[in-house]
Amino acid sequence: MARAIHFHQTGGPEVLRLEQVEAGEPGPGQARVRHTYIAVNFIDIYFRTGRYPLALPNGLGSDAVGVVEAVGPGVTEVKPGDRVGYLLGPQGAYSDVRVMPAEVLIPLPDGVSDATASTLMMKGMTAQYLFRQVYPLKGGETILYHAAAGGVGLIACQWAKALGVRMIGTVSTDEKAEIARAAGCAEVIVTSREDIAKRVRELTDGQGVPVVYDSVGKDTLMASLDSLAVRGHFVSNGTSSGPVVIDTTLLAVKGSIWMTRPAMIHYATPRPRMLAMADELFGLVQAGKIRSEPSRTYPLSEAAQAHAALESRSTTGATVLVP
Repeated sequence: MARAIHFHQTGGPEVLRLEQVEAGEPGPGQARVRHTYIAVNFIDIYFRTGRYPLALPNGLGSDAVGVVEAVGPGVTEVKPGDRVGYLLGPQGAYSDVRVMPAEVLIPLPDGVSDATASTLMMKGMTAQYLFRQVYPLKGGETILYHAAAGGVGLIACQWAKALGVRMIGTVSTDEKAEIARAAGCAEVIVTSREDIAKRVRELTDGQGVPVVYDSVGKDTLMASLDSLAVRGHFVSNGTSSGPVVIDTTLLAVKGSIWMTRPAMIHYATPRPRMLAMADELFGLVQAGKIRSEPSRTYPLSEAAQAHAALESRSTTGATVLVP
């Protein structure tokens, strides 16, 4: 038997339950993975609360690392004993062992620990597709990135520095500002006491930035649009403060703004693309340009407490569960 976090109704963290489940044997094209670390992402909260609907009851989590225990017929992507991570596939990563489609498993290279990899699968791959695919950064740009001290944000700070990009990051407190600066964020705006758009204009000699990466959503929408240069790109990559609702006429008024709401599935598939993304990410880790470790660790049984901490906006960096 295995243990897994399930929820039978949407709601607060209290709906999460630790239950006994049957892991089962892998079938054709499948592999059984025993987890060592499980990532907690803000999207998990969207599923738990019903913002992103799931058929219930269901598991939770899409992002984990571990070791392959067994493979089913026809599997060539991995073999027993391989260290792997994943960020795609069905919900259910909040478990100690599970059967997964082998095609979504990413081999972990030597020199990248399970703990480090657990903070990089979803978060690091998100930074990759935002910076290298959605709006490809070449170096020399000045960009605005919201939530710079978050799990993705701290990786983004380091990636921007490695690319030679001047990143303006937003954070909610002075403490988080110091954390973002230490990670390589060139300029930091503390939103509790500074006007975002006004400060961006000051930092860019009135020009604005060519791209804003906004994972906050409703609360930062207008500040993001007001920070953009003419024909700038508004990348809405999350809605932690609430959904973005916009009259497209506003995009014209603000300077013929381009807007996109990217999803990982459209950038990390098919498999060769996903592996190429991971290669670039892990290459930066192995070169010492990106360093990432869990900021907070909870036992699997305390998934509800991990969710409560993440929702409180008190966390920085990555939160993980340990089976």
